[in-house]
Amino acid sequence: MSKHLRGVKPKIAADQEPLARVPKAPAYFGAHARAEWKRVLPVLVARRVICAADLAQVETYCCMAGLVRQIETERQLAGGAVDVKLFGVQNRAAQTARQIAASLGLDPVSRARLGIVSDSETPDASPNPLDI
Repeated sequence: MSKHLRGVKPKIAADQEPLARVPKAPAYFGAHARAEWKRVLPVLVARRVICAADLAQVETYCCMAGLVRQIETERQLAGGAVDVKLFGVQNRAAQTARQIAASLGLDPVSRARLGIVSDSETPDASPNPLDI
């Protein structure tokens, strides 16, 4: 079986024409979607992994993440009652947001594929003198 038939995802690399600045959120966004746009777009632009052609995917991610939050807010305002139909919509929106987030490098596994390491995970460059 070839390597490509085993579900191995290719490494994510910096784009050849990345966005240099964060664009404004689309006018049709609700408050939750706009907040998600302002939260994730600066990260994606700083990583140089997003280009103009990817903005539709980021828009969809922000809409779905915003919808999940909006439904949860409305549920809490209604006293916590669960509407089965709205729960189904919320569940599908969360699943879609999770899948898109993974393709954009917004989850721990895809960040590992990108080679992004946080400051706390960065190994010490100098060896410990006691280990020599």
